[in-house]
Amino acid sequence: MFSRGLMARSAAMSAAMRALHSTSKRSLTIPFLPTLPPTPGGVKGDVNDPTYTPPPDKLHGSMHWDFERFTAVALVPLVGSGLACGAGLSVVADSLLCSVLLAHGYVGFQSCIIDYIPKRVYGKNHNYAMYLLTLGSLVGGFGIYKLETEENGITGLVKALWNAGKEDKE
Repeated sequence: MFSRGLMARSAAMSAAMRALHSTSKRSLTIPFLPTLPPTPGGVKGDVNDPTYTPPPDKLHGSMHWDFERFTAVALVPLVGSGLACGAGLSVVADSLLCSVLLAHGYVGFQSCIIDYIPKRVYGKNHNYAMYLLTLGSLVGGFGIYKLETEENGITGLVKALWNAGKEDKE
């Protein structure tokens, strides 16, 4: 009796696993962005055409990856010193924190655009997304400049936001 229940349970589990494995793979598409029509089989050209190899570019290869890791690692001591010193952080360290944070965000969003809005699928919309990212980063850089010259920097802003609710209660 025990083995029959175990066998029924085993059969149900295997049926569920087969159903799980037989689902079709769907690729991610952004509904409001028009896509380019794919080539048949995803292949361009003929069998006898030479393979296109892009020219080597260090900026979009290993140097890009190194810069991405550098900004991530550089944020650790900068954020730590900002948390330790609070609003008493020097202007140079505060502006360096803001700049590295902006560069880290730029490189991260650039990787997201490259991964999820590829040029071969979305065409010009990929370029538009990159232009918007660059424009947003330039506006962010101008905001950092204004924040550092006219206010107390980002650490002063965080301190003011942190203490905003405490002043209302007193």
